[in-house]
Amino acid sequence: MKAMLWLAILGAVAAVAYGLWRLRAKWEERKRASEERFATFMAKALPGAAPAAPAASAAPGMAAEPAVPPMIATVIANNEVVTQRLLLEAASKAGEAGEPALSIQLYAKLLARYPQCTFAQQARAAVEAQKKKLAPKPAS
Repeated sequence: MKAMLWLAILGAVAAVAYGLWRLRAKWEERKRASEERFATFMAKALPGAAPAAPAASAAPGMAAEPAVPPMIATVIANNEVVTQRLLLEAASKAGEAGEPALSIQLYAKLLARYPQCTFAQQARAAVEAQKKKLAPKPAS
């Protein structure tokens, strides 16, 4: 009777371990497929970027290294331009909302981080305009 109980417990433990192993394998496959879909999407979304090569199948038991899409450098370069544009837009919105001090701070942050960016001339002109709004008006 004791042997039957121990066999049942051993069988339950083996079933749980096998279930967890299968669950982990499915999760890794879904993750790999998701990364491939994302790489394909980014390749289509960025103009001029070559599509990412599909991941090579690894030997059984060895984890495949995720394929690095070739457009990563393009994404990083575009990220800086996006950050510059966001700072410029935030500063202009602050100026339109009647917050010249905040606007000047945002323009200053843009010019401090990216002094030679394409938006530098526009930012400097906008700072001068915001300084005029911020200056106290003479009493009449």
